[in-house]
Amino acid sequence: MTTRTKLPAPARRAGRRISFAGGLATSAMRARPDFLLVGAQRCGTTSLFRALLSHPHVMRANLLKGVNYFDVNADKGMAWYRAHFPLVRTTRGHAAPGQDHARVFEASGYYMFHPHAPRRIVEALPGVKIVAMVRDPVERAFSAYKHELARGFETESLERALDLEDERIAPELARMEADPRYQSDVYRHQAYRRRGHYAEQLQRFVDALGADRVHVVQSELFFTEPEHEYGRLLDFLELPRVMPATFDRYNPRPSAPLEESVARRLRDHFEPYDAALEPFLHGSPAWH
Repeated sequence: MTTRTKLPAPARRAGRRISFAGGLATSAMRARPDFLLVGAQRCGTTSLFRALLSHPHVMRANLLKGVNYFDVNADKGMAWYRAHFPLVRTTRGHAAPGQDHARVFEASGYYMFHPHAPRRIVEALPGVKIVAMVRDPVERAFSAYKHELARGFETESLERALDLEDERIAPELARMEADPRYQSDVYRHQAYRRRGHYAEQLQRFVDALGADRVHVVQSELFFTEPEHEYGRLLDFLELPRVMPATFDRYNPRPSAPLEESVARRLRDHFEPYDAALEPFLHGSPAWH
């Protein structure tokens, strides 16, 4: 536990307000992110985020893991966004040999799924790199359901939630596409299958930025072969291969196993979507 997290919650909130006010006043002197960790939800992004924090030439957004600018805060403007990042001069002091600044990033797991995020990202950060994590979509859907149930965004059984998903999500997505300002808790928190349609989400980033700026990490490989997978990511980010002391796993939600009938239903649903993902992985998904 850090000294900051030991403080009472009101003191932490006050400290954040003061820090952000200073960031806003100096936003023009602050860095833009070099890469974004865009999701997917419940795929191990917190674990990857913590590994990246250990790298001596990587710097995060101040105060928050994710700024959520390109999904739910886009109306606040780029000065607001840049206020969250370190000063450019600070990033220069943490640069890798031969580079002029540290690699700066944030991790917002809704970017990958939000219908407007890729367009907003490429308009604001045309040279940015995208890092995405994917996981067995059956396990991801089950984990997401448990997560949303615990947080109060879901009240139905998993089978019932799957039955309801299309009628819940489709009208909300249509409204979001028609009105970019519209925010939907239903779309964000109750899309258990659709968030596992990884290929179509990744393709939007490839179309916007180019395949050479999109890197996909498979959660299963990251947790079984962390040095290899993390090394590949550092190569993509053009960073020296400095490994963390340990690769820890954060935010698991252990529970009883998923019922076999529901697992089979989800597996059948995801079969064509997994096949569509293969070009992004240069092979079959690890969960196969």
